[in-house]
Amino acid sequence: MNAKAKVLVVDDEEVVRRAYIRTLSGESCSVEEAWNGSEALLAMEKQPFDLVLLDQRMPGIDGMAVLKTIKENWPESEVIMITGYPAIEAAKQAVALGANDYLAKPVGPDEVINAANAAVMHKKWALHGDRKDGINLGRSAA
Repeated sequence: MNAKAKVLVVDDEEVVRRAYIRTLSGESCSVEEAWNGSEALLAMEKQPFDLVLLDQRMPGIDGMAVLKTIKENWPESEVIMITGYPAIEAAKQAVALGANDYLAKPVGPDEVINAANAAVMHKKWALHGDRKDGINLGRSAA
């Protein structure tokens, strides 16, 4: 039996956080939330997460700065950058800083699940080298 994936959802819009939490919550993962970059980094200090769904534009510390800090301090945590303002240069920067994926809003439930599963599988492969030991975060797209 696989351990539950620990997921942190970081977005300054409550409706977006709730949608991602509703999509990912269940038996296969535990989901927590943060509404800004500072809150996200405090949560990471208490308990590093397997996966962080991270909004790019937030008040205070922006997503790119949070991504950089996460990858410097918790390199084994996977990060998916999500933005309502997609740009090629921002996507390149996010990947260069260590993001597993870069998604443009609006992001549907299946896209969230597929991206999250891919990121957690990547983490499992990197840590254990066992491609069969994945954590399924929910239903897959049909």
